[in-house]
Amino acid sequence: MLLCLSASHRTAAFDLLERLSVSGPAVGPDLVENSGFVSGAVVVATCNRFEAYLDIEEPLVAAREIAAQGAIELISTRTGVSANELRESLEIHADSAVAEHLFAVSSGLESVVIGEGEIAGQVRRSLDAARASGTTSAELERLFQRASTASRAVQTKTGVGGAGRSIVRLALELASSRVPDWTDQKVLLVGTGRFAGASLAALRDRGVTEVSVFSPSGRAHKFATREGVKPVVRADLADVLAESTVILTCSTSENVVLTKAMMTAAQAASAHRRMVIDMGLPRNVDPAVATVEGTDLLDLETIRLHAPLEEFAATDSARAMIDTAAAAYRAETAEQQATAAVVAYRSHVFDLLDAELERLRARGEASESVERAMRHLVSVLVHRPTQRAKEIAREGDAELVAQAFNLLFDLGIETTPETGTSEGRHLGSA
Repeated sequence: MLLCLSASHRTAAFDLLERLSVSGPAVGPDLVENSGFVSGAVVVATCNRFEAYLDIEEPLVAAREIAAQGAIELISTRTGVSANELRESLEIHADSAVAEHLFAVSSGLESVVIGEGEIAGQVRRSLDAARASGTTSAELERLFQRASTASRAVQTKTGVGGAGRSIVRLALELASSRVPDWTDQKVLLVGTGRFAGASLAALRDRGVTEVSVFSPSGRAHKFATREGVKPVVRADLADVLAESTVILTCSTSENVVLTKAMMTAAQAASAHRRMVIDMGLPRNVDPAVATVEGTDLLDLETIRLHAPLEEFAATDSARAMIDTAAAAYRAETAEQQATAAVVAYRSHVFDLLDAELERLRARGEASESVERAMRHLVSVLVHRPTQRAKEIAREGDAELVAQAFNLLFDLGIETTPETGTSEGRHLGSA
């Protein structure tokens, strides 16, 4: 059984998501090793969400609740966020609802900017990280692979995810109220990761030509050489801050990169107005920078609150594609669940055939042609029940298949009560 604990910009404060982002991604091994019933875990942590996808060994509803509460306690211990605060901010998705949720997330339909392109890569890298730490399971692998397929289909076959749909491009759009002409701006880019590349592309699309890059971890020169911008060493950072009119930060540093004192000094050295765009998670910029005279600060919290979501609304066709992909995943899962019953049924029938053939051989009444005819007949007889069992399972009645085979052949196949599906709900009300 699958379970997803989800905190996103829709359910949690930005400060909480920020705290979860620091150490939350490393909680996967703890969830597998120390949570009851958890056999696999993949953690997805981005600037607007923190989600733990869990594979639960025990299908009973009680096990789901135990696993959820145990996961909350472990996440709380790892991140320092109180368990009560987590319960109020997390939603729970269970069973088939997990697939529908992840498919929508990976397609960008649950992002601040509907259809933003970065999330699909972030989901894939989360699976890669889980593989590296040995916390995936066969079911989670299948789930995430189907999510990748669904997101590609949505991106290529619908209007969602068109050119330019990303949170950094939205940030620049919002900043344009204070930066009317981007072509004459002197921009300092802080950070050299994947997000820095996307940020640089978005800046260039707006006509920015003068860009310097600083890396808190000392990787500016390599990035600058590859991208054709100017590297900045720490000794020159104060001077470049004073010269810059726009500062965009997207570093993964766990410590604040730009302080109020640094920006105050920059303003004293050169009194022109500055736009600071903080895309880092955790924050790269001290929020007190907003109080520095002549400095405008735009951070992820502000972007989330003012995002013009209606301009990026998902198309009906995108949602329909997600519904179809989720339905196919549910049918595939149900068919797999019926496989054990089908195997038990076929084994039972062919064991009876082997016993009868052995009896005939002992009496000298068996021949190659007789055995071949009997095996063909039995294969024909079991084919239709096998196919019908798979069809019934795909229609959502996998439990009925096991019950029917048990009733007719007394096979002793283990069955469990229906767990149903669970829509997203707050754990605080669980």
